[in-house]
Amino acid sequence: MTRVFSLALYYLFARWLPESHRSRLAKKLRSWLCRRLFARCGRDVNVERGASFGSGRRVRIGDRSGLGANARVEWVTIGRDVMMGPDLLAFNRNHAHCRLDVPMVEQGFEPPEEIVIEDDVWIGARVILLPGVRVGKGCIVGAGAVVTRDVPPFAIVAGAPARVIRFRGDSGTASAPAVEKDHMSDDDAPSTRNSASAHMGAAGVENNNSLACAWCD
Repeated sequence: MTRVFSLALYYLFARWLPESHRSRLAKKLRSWLCRRLFARCGRDVNVERGASFGSGRRVRIGDRSGLGANARVEWVTIGRDVMMGPDLLAFNRNHAHCRLDVPMVEQGFEPPEEIVIEDDVWIGARVILLPGVRVGKGCIVGAGAVVTRDVPPFAIVAGAPARVIRFRGDSGTASAPAVEKDHMSDDDAPSTRNSASAHMGAAGVENNNSLACAWCD
């Protein structure tokens, strides 16, 4: 099967089939096509309804991970065991805007940068990832967060721009590394406030419904 035919079959047909938890056939067809389109596609990968990934040539995804419903990605590396809620936006480049004597619409684009999501990450609904960010292993990214800088491993982040709320290790579920300056600014240090009732909106890759997260307490 040619690549062009696989792309056409995905974007014109398979992309609009029901959600994976409603139709195993739809899940299998999207997965089968993406194995032929992605630069790397691991085992048990789930691509949800409505996901868009350009040509797929610059998408690498590990075992048991997936793209959430209506995700928009193009140049991304996703590790293993990554859960993703609906409506992720992953931007690889920005408009150039340095010159003041030229309208921004005429300045073109900055060079694209790859986005990396490491293993065992939970990304909530409607998260925005900006160019070049790396989401560290074991992180939780709250619903609606705008990630502008690298996120250190095991951090729980939320907000716009995303800031560290605390580390998963604070509740004994993982070691808690110190916040590094190249990841977050000094005023982004972990907070000790109780977040037990916070709503993450992150869904398993086979379920588009928002979930309430107890911050792993």
